[in-house]
Order: sequence, then C-alpha cells, then structure tokens
Amino acid sequence: MQYRKFKSIDKDVSLLGMGCMRLPQLEDGKVDEAEAIDIIRSAIDAGINYVDTAYTYHSGMSEKILGKALKDGYREKVLLADKMPIWIAKDEEHMKQIFNKQLERLDVDCIDMYLVHNVGVPIWKRCKKLNLMPFLEEMKAQGKIKHIGFSFHDKLEFFKEMIDEYPWEFCQIQLNFMDKNHQAGVEGLKYAAEKGLDVIIMEPLKGGRLTDFVPPTVQALWDSAESDKKPAEWAFKWLANKPEVTLMLSGMSSKAQLMENIATLSKEDVDVLTADEAELIDKVSDEYNRLIKYSCTGCQYCLPCAKKLDIPKIIGYYNDWNVYEQNPSTKAEYDTWIPPGRHASDCIGCKLCEEKCPQSIPIAQAMKDAADAFGQ
Repeated sequence: MQYRKFKSIDKDVSLLGMGCMRLPQLEDGKVDEAEAIDIIRSAIDAGINYVDTAYTYHSGMSEKILGKALKDGYREKVLLADKMPIWIAKDEEHMKQIFNKQLERLDVDCIDMYLVHNVGVPIWKRCKKLNLMPFLEEMKAQGKIKHIGFSFHDKLEFFKEMIDEYPWEFCQIQLNFMDKNHQAGVEGLKYAAEKGLDVIIMEPLKGGRLTDFVPPTVQALWDSAESDKKPAEWAFKWLANKPEVTLMLSGMSSKAQLMENIATLSKEDVDVLTADEAELIDKVSDEYNRLIKYSCTGCQYCLPCAKKLDIPKIIGYYNDWNVYEQNPSTKAEYDTWIPPGRHASDCIGCKLCEEKCPQSIPIAQAMKDAADAFGQ
C-alpha cells in the first residue's frame, strides 16, 4: 500500500481510504453486516488506515456497523472520519444530539477527523445560524474531536471562499477525470493544497460509473492503450499522479473490489502517468461527456422524494438509454423495476430535490426527459 503524509496531523496515511457509503447489501436492501465487517477489517489488515462514514449513510447503519468492525483492536489502527449533517438539525440542541448519537453508534469517545458534511452555500449559512463551528471547537477542546474539516459540493468560487473563511485542517472534494472542472475541480485541489490543507478525494470512480458497464466506444479507447489496465486503475492513476492529493476514498462493496483497488494503490508506479496516458484519459473523458446526459453519482442526497421516486435509479436508466444507444433492454428494466406511481412521469416538478443535489442536476427536466424516453 502506498502512503502519503497527512501534513496537518504529521501522520502517514494510506493512499486508499475505506469509504462506508456503499456497503454490501442483502436482497431485501439491508446492509449485509457480516460481509461489511469482513470487508472493513480486511481493508485495515491490508494497510488501509483511514475509514470514513456519515450519519446518513445506510440510514445510520454505516456508523453502527463501522463501530462493530473497529472492535478487537481495529480502532487503534485507523483514523476515523465522520460528518455533521447540519441540514437535518432542527436547532442547536438537536445538532448536539446528532453528534452524541454518532459517538453512540460508533461506540467511541473520540472521532479523529470530523467534517461539516456536504458544504454548499445554504449549508454554510445554516452552520452559522446554529453556531456549528464554536460547538465543534468545544468538542475538540474536550477531546471528542481531533481535527476539523469539511466535505464540499458547490462551485469553485465558493470553495475558495470556504478555504479562506475558517482555519480548516483538511477538506474533502469530489474529483475524478470526469469532474476535473466540476465543483472544486483540479483548480480547487491546487488552491487548497497551496493554502496548506490536506485534500481527501471522494468519488474517484464517480460512484462506479467509470468502471461498471463501460460503453463500447469508451472500452475501445482503453483497449488502444499500450499497457493493459482496467478502468479503475486508470482513474486511480490519474488522481495519484497529482501530489496535492492526500488520499482517495473508495466505497468498496465487495471483497473483490477491495483487493483489486489495494493491488492498484500498492503499485510503485501508481502515481506515474505518461503524456500519452494523460492524453488517452482526456479522450475517454470527452467520450463520456458526449454520451452521458446527466452526471449523477448516485449519492442519494436528493432523497426522499415527495412522490417517492427513486431519482438516482431513474436518471441511471435514462443515462444508460443514451450511453447504450437506446438499447431495448434498458427500457425493459425500467418497466420492470420502477413501480407504478413512481415513474419519471409522476414527478410534480417541485424541485426540492434540486436544492439538495450536490451535482446541481436539473432533476425535474431529467424526469421529463426520462418520461419521454420510456413512455411513463
């Protein structure tokens, strides 16, 4: 496993971090607790020493399961990261209750890396209204938090304002070769690093979009490379080649994914990207941009929907409809798995989901497009 220095805490951290947003699930949709614990512990045994969760992941089960996984001496081997979902807090007292609930779920006395979750303009305004930062500083003084940072989903200009507004120790941004000019992007990465912040990367594989069901035209580009690499390795190499990146979080939902990613991030040349390889990745990015209509990562921040629509799933089907050149099997799956009353055509256009979407996707228009494509 490759390691890099987390400057603000003077500690070497694994270049690959374990994200607990996409834990393995059973057929009924519940988290497969035994498998999840095995994956988390296997990751730590292999040298991963940074684990990340959040209050909202898997409706709280992520924190509970991670807490169980960190028993038997595993807690001492990792940096534990969690986040404050300030948009859920009704008032200051509720905000404090949420924090204490996180400690209870994790069954710990201290969270190493604590982030303000999903920061954008509305979220930051609410942080100020509820006096979140003074509270976090108090928790740090009491030893319940060690380091304070934020995860970001908004425009570059606001990201720079956030960096300059508070003495953050680290930040977390979405970045991959598809999102190089999206949200904070590469420019934001460099800006944060220049300001002395450690930068953690989320969505390095864009929620699996860069590895699952690769479009034929994209695969043809990958196949044209002189070296034989899987799409995930190309994506990791693109990021590892940037010295400003401290570590990359990957939400690994199977042991196979874990082992493959560990193997990739353990290679001595994982951070080496030739000019020809960089050009190839740019071509792949251009091709994806040509094919994909709505760049959804499946984070589910848009949910719950007032009409109980599974927005990420519908957008996924619509993107597949475009990527796979209107393959009939896509419509067949849509008809099979999207239940009556919850089709794209049932969207009422309230746009409450758009206010919560980290990707700023025009969801109401996406639902209209999907309804037109699938006929319901």
